Amino acid sequence: MKKQVKDIAIITSGVYSQFGQLGSATYLQSNFFNESGEWEKDIRPNLVLNKQTEKHLLNEGDILFAAKGLKNFATIVTNKMGACVASSTFLVIRIKPELNKKILPEFLVWFFNHPNTLSYLKSKAIGTGVPSISKKVLENVEIEIPSLHTQQNIIVIDSLRKRGKYLKNEIEKLREVQIQKLLLNLTNGKLNLHGK
Repeated sequence: MKKQVKDIAIITSGVYSQFGQLGSATYLQSNFFNESGEWEKDIRPNLVLNKQTEKHLLNEGDILFAAKGLKNFATIVTNKMGACVASSTFLVIRIKPELNKKILPEFLVWFFNHPNTLSYLKSKAIGTGVPSISKKVLENVEIEIPSLHTQQNIIVIDSLRKRGKYLKNEIEKLREVQIQKLLLNLTNGKLNLHGK
């Protein structure tokens, strides 16, 4: 079934808040994540909660979409992040309660990170210095919702794709180290390719 995002989820904007070095929650910013939207750093809580910010605490399974700037990605809120609040860089996507058992947040993350979706969203961004994708644009994106079984298969295959890409990059790094070591040994006369 094809739906618009606004039919299956509630989208809210992240909040602007002052933050410091110590706090009881983490004020999430896009630079805490890599290009793929994976949590990259061990961040210490940097936000003191008050009545205003407490209302914006994220739930496990919420989806963050980095809507401002050139680095656009979707990611899922997990327990390992602890108590956290999204900065104004993000749009927060929360699946409607009545659809929680029909739509997996990981599937939506895959969809928003798909090159075709990102390309479309980037084409709708406004602003030149800091391009921004609006809540309205995101709400009106159409998405085909397959069965739960198909969603699970897509998630597994995408996870394997990411793992394969990661391993390929690690192999390339090791190969580069080996080649550089070989060249250094040749330079120092410790190795002779002709066996002399």
